[in-house]
Amino acid sequence: MAQVIFFEKPGCQGNQRQKALLAAAGHTVHARSLKAEAWTAEGLIAFLGRLPVPEWFNRSAPAIKLGQIDPDALDVRQALSLLLENPLLIRRPLMQVGDERMVGFDTAAVDAWIGLRGVELPQGNIEACVHGSHPSSASCGATATENGADHARVGTH
Repeated sequence: MAQVIFFEKPGCQGNQRQKALLAAAGHTVHARSLKAEAWTAEGLIAFLGRLPVPEWFNRSAPAIKLGQIDPDALDVRQALSLLLENPLLIRRPLMQVGDERMVGFDTAAVDAWIGLRGVELPQGNIEACVHGSHPSSASCGATATENGADHARVGTH
């Protein structure tokens, strides 16, 4: 079984479900906060470098959903600057096993990479963050001041 370093947004229910799947498959998950990590450009490139720049971003982040940031219009330098300034813009989770790294939680890719060992996969988008029906019930740890008043309307972030 793998020792998985798992960079997450603390409190995010989507990340909680992902970690639970890894644990159910027998992996040991070492969760770390995306926000608390001392990211460098080199550190991010180690995870993101093989992907096109637009795939580096959490498309459900409020700034992206609201059109304040357009990942499709950014070059590598601009993208790294934004991600280093606000790590919650990074597509998550970032996972590492040994020297191998993965961005996002595509169940088929994770299964091919380290195995999900026949764990029953949940319905729907496993990368989505789940919220209650009221904006103040945001279970991912987001607050109105962190993500803006439209937090509940944006869905995943």
